[in-house]
Amino acid sequence: MSKEGFNWKGLFVNDSDDQPTPKNTEPVDYSTETKFPSSQPNPSVSNTSPNPFINEIAGVYEAGFNSLNQADFDFFELYKSVMAVGPTNPQSYQMAFTMGKTIKGDLTKDFLIEKSKFYIDEIEKVHAKYEATGNSRKHDLDISITRTKVNLTKAVSDLETQISQLQAELESKKKELSKIDAENMDQYTEIHLKMEANNFAKQKLVDSINQVVSGINQYL
Repeated sequence: MSKEGFNWKGLFVNDSDDQPTPKNTEPVDYSTETKFPSSQPNPSVSNTSPNPFINEIAGVYEAGFNSLNQADFDFFELYKSVMAVGPTNPQSYQMAFTMGKTIKGDLTKDFLIEKSKFYIDEIEKVHAKYEATGNSRKHDLDISITRTKVNLTKAVSDLETQISQLQAELESKKKELSKIDAENMDQYTEIHLKMEANNFAKQKLVDSINQVVSGINQYL
């Protein structure tokens, strides 16, 4: 199988246009006697982590690992066989190695260990790439959050200042309102007394005139 790169679409950014689409390739056609199990337990299925992305990303790594499979028998096929039978079962290693020898006669332990480093190195490269992407996105988000907080903090401070000023103005107007009657009482009293005197003077003069009018009518 030809080597394909990991394809982690949309994990942090939508990079579907940048990532190559894995090509469908035919698996190595082993004989019936040496064919490895076609399935293995998915380590992500038993995940009990509260992280909702564990299964998704574990699946991406699994698919990426599968895409790295190369032609002929190497560590990849032994890994798949061992994981299918059980990595804690010593016989699974012996069985996988024996079957591997029937496919690749010069298969050795050192060769398998050396090839395992290739897969690990490729996985580490992918991890480093997306670790950098994640850190970059986190850095950008931190900057955006900080900027937003600064702007909102200033807006809140400005509003609090305005509210404080309005509150002070309100108290001042309340005080002016409470004093208005007392401050105008003298003028109010003076106007009232003058209106009262006006009525009295008018009535007194009219009464005296009427008195004379009555005298005219009576004595003339």
